[in-house]
Amino acid sequence: MNRIGEILSGSLTGKQAEIRGWVYRIRSSGSLCFIVIRDSSGIVQTVASKESLGDMKIKELSGLTIESSLSVTGVVKEDKRSAGGYELQISDYRIFQRNDNYPITKDKGEEFLLDIRHLWLRSREMTSIMKIRSTVFRAFSDFFYNEGYYQTQGPMMVSTATEGGSTLFKLDFFGEEISLAQSSQFYLEVMMFALEKVFTIAPSFRAEKSRTRRHLTEYWHAEAEAAWYANEDMMRDEERMIEYIIREVLERNKEELLMLKRDLSKLENIRAPFPRMRYSELMQKMPEWGLGLKYGDDLGADEERAITVHFDKPVFVTHYPVAIKPTFYHREDPETPGELLCHDLLAPEGYGEIIGGGERIWNLKELKEKLKRYNLNPEDYYWYVDLRTYGSVPHSGFGLGLDRLIWWICGLDTIRDAIPFPRTIRRTRP
Repeated sequence: MNRIGEILSGSLTGKQAEIRGWVYRIRSSGSLCFIVIRDSSGIVQTVASKESLGDMKIKELSGLTIESSLSVTGVVKEDKRSAGGYELQISDYRIFQRNDNYPITKDKGEEFLLDIRHLWLRSREMTSIMKIRSTVFRAFSDFFYNEGYYQTQGPMMVSTATEGGSTLFKLDFFGEEISLAQSSQFYLEVMMFALEKVFTIAPSFRAEKSRTRRHLTEYWHAEAEAAWYANEDMMRDEERMIEYIIREVLERNKEELLMLKRDLSKLENIRAPFPRMRYSELMQKMPEWGLGLKYGDDLGADEERAITVHFDKPVFVTHYPVAIKPTFYHREDPETPGELLCHDLLAPEGYGEIIGGGERIWNLKELKEKLKRYNLNPEDYYWYVDLRTYGSVPHSGFGLGLDRLIWWICGLDTIRDAIPFPRTIRRTRP
């Protein structure tokens, strides 16, 4: 059994091949039947003739519909007019299933396609995105393995909030109220004290009532923590990681990027190091850039879009004011009190934040003061407090929204197309 990709490579020209797949397009002229067949490696045109197969078989093949499944055998010939530049002349075939009319047509709207996502994923566009997605997940892991990190996993059902209670999905766990994980950060910090440099790829859940093009309620979160790392150390790993992932996608998925009509030059330009701007410096640019933000204002999607048009590669925004990021675990900069040793990485072309990270509070007294300031019960975080009680060390970490990264790399209009089965405030099917 052969793959269509083998035919498209030219290695089977003049030879007999057998392929299996699904009908992508079909047309018949009576004596000839042209069937474009797809598998995960590509599409190729096949041709059946009445002269070689007879009336009955040509009629049977001509009656196939889009997405019918079959296998065909025949000799491969080069033909520049055909899809992919090659053609297989059918000498034998087997039909596995002939469909009724396939429900997807060109005039179907976005909501309809989301309702039948289980079929729309077969489209060449979605297949291309999923191939790129696979490369991104693999490249993220490869980069951190190569940097001496260990992969680990945390629980998805938790009793403590990472990002605040307003975005928690609550669950009844045998009579006890728990929630779905917003992040694996705290558990990575646990594992860090054993392994020093750790990462994970896991789903995270945020009950944000948002309908923007960049929000999901369930998304894939790539996170890392490293002992003895300062904020700048973490940013250096992140920018090299982003560069590495994009290099891998350009090498492995150029065909898919072109299918999506992605401007490759936008990605080829992404090289570390990335520019860095303190939040205070950014605010000084606001009048020049025509934005009405002032010190103390948060950056929303519109503001991030307006900022990133001034950069042709991702930009780090660092040292946010404490009031903007009211999370108890961020460490304040001792040199500029009131500002955090933290960072966001904003993707260019208007895509905005894809990474958030920074130094963690590692001093026990400072942590207890922060818990008190935010009216959090230390007993609920007893195990997190223990980390600062027994052998605490300086450390930093980050969280990357992989779906947002894929959204940007593919140049998509909405993040919903960056993930196979998007979950939003209005969608839980299929």
